[in-house]
Order: sequence, then C-alpha cells, then structure tokens
Amino acid sequence: MASGALSISKKTANLSGLAAILLWATLALFTIYTDGIPPFQLTAMTFFVAFSLAVLKWIIAGDKIVDFIRLPVKLWALGVCGLFGYHFFYFMALKNAPAAEAGLIAYLWPLLIVLFSAFLPGEKLRWFHAVGALISLFGAGLLITKGESLNLSEEYSQGYAAAFICAFIWSGYSVLSRKFSGVSTNVIGSFCGVTAVLAFICHLVFEQTVMPTSLGTWLAVAGLGIGPVGAAFFLWDIGVKKGDIQGLGVLSYLSPLLSTLLLVAFGATALSWSLTIGCVLITLGAILGSITLFKEMLGKRA
Repeated sequence: MASGALSISKKTANLSGLAAILLWATLALFTIYTDGIPPFQLTAMTFFVAFSLAVLKWIIAGDKIVDFIRLPVKLWALGVCGLFGYHFFYFMALKNAPAAEAGLIAYLWPLLIVLFSAFLPGEKLRWFHAVGALISLFGAGLLITKGESLNLSEEYSQGYAAAFICAFIWSGYSVLSRKFSGVSTNVIGSFCGVTAVLAFICHLVFEQTVMPTSLGTWLAVAGLGIGPVGAAFFLWDIGVKKGDIQGLGVLSYLSPLLSTLLLVAFGATALSWSLTIGCVLITLGAILGSITLFKEMLGKRA
C-alpha cells in the first residue's frame, strides 16, 4: 500500500482544505472560457492534465510509481467512485433535470459531510455545525436558483435521483477518506488517471467531440486541470484526512459564494437581491459552523 503520508498538523490540513474550496470557486469562471466543450470530454481532458502533472511530480521526486498503483481494492473503489462517480452522476443530473433543482440537490454534500462525520472515531456533531450548514445551504439555494421558486416535477425524477446520488458519493468519499489517513495523498494522481479514462469512454458514448479552437480555450482547460480539477483534490484529501472535517464541510459552501462573486466581477452575471442575501447567509453559516476550525487555526482551544 502507498503508505508513508507526511506528518501534517491539523492547522496545515485545515488550510489545505480551505485552499481546495477556494480553487473550486474558480471552476465556473474557467469553464466559461472552454467554448462549449462537452462535460465528459472536458472532464477527461482536465483530469488527464492533473494526472500528467502528478506523474511528473512522482518522477522528479524519485517516487516508486508502482506504490501509487498497487492499492487495496477498497481504496481503488473509494477513489474512483469519489472522483469519477461524482462527476458522472452530476452530469446525468444536469442532463435529466433543470440545472437549478439538480444543482441545489447536489449541493447537499457539505451538509451530509457534517452529518456523516459524526460517525467517525473522535468526532462529535455539535449544534453549530448543523445549524451553520443549514443556513449556508439556504444561502447557496438562493444563489443557485436566483431567488426563483423550485418546481420539483415527477418527470425529472431520474435527474433528481442522480443529483442525490452525486451528493451522497462526494460526502461519503470525503468522510471515508479519513479511514485511509495513513495513505499518501499521491494516490489521488492514480485516481485522476482512471477518472480521465472513464470520462473519455463516457464522452465517446454520450457526446460529440468539440476540439478547442483558440489558445485561450486551451489555457482554460489547462487552468482547470492545474487548479480546481487538479490541485484541489490533493489539497482536499489532506484536509479531510487530517483536518476539522465538519468545519471544512460547512466552509465548502463558500465555494458557490466565491464562484458567484467571481462571475459578477468578470461580468458573467449580474448582482441581484437573491445573490446579496445568499452571500450574507452563506457567510454567516460558514462563520457559525466553523467556530472550532478557526479557533484551532488561531491556536486557541476549541
């Protein structure tokens, strides 16, 4: 097994998890500049970039690459299900249900992380974790739906089901990763490689190929592979294995907030009352639900 994970302090792990959340906030902005590349094709391309960079890092560091491939079946299942499974069901949800409803259901994963983490050894669910997550979820709902009412229709039940599965997959992956805390984060590179292959197969089955036609598009694809679809997953692995997983779960709602603010800053969306209130609610929820995380990062006792 790829053991030998570095000794990382809880403060460093929390900062790593927060960095992952910040990188995920750039996902929508980068995607705007990918010129309509289909989702599975884009997933294959960006995860291939992430995998290639991981392999380059292994070579430079003189690591034994076989150590990051010869893994227990349970770990392979968790990693591939987490990275590829999440994206597969997310795209299936968007394909079979309205984006607002599917997106909101899928974004139950931070709340589910908070709830599921209570079953981990040494973890305890406190009232401010749950309340903070619920407040932030409501704020995220305002951002995603733009303040419009949801219209859950039976005809989109397949898409809603896919969105629920998507939320359970990512929350389950994040929480169960704690059980492999002794495994090197380098193995995420292997999961990225398999995810790229599986996404490419799905692309061939479901989509028409759209090749980038400009340098800007190629740069956007590379940026995704380096940041929100690359480094973010390595940083998140460190965060959920060694950090305050409940606090990071609540802080994950900062991602849609910051993503929306970036889109406003670049003129891709407009300010509105729902956006403003949503931002306030997410911020309040994140502060409340991450009290212990911030105390630990400031060196105070929780």
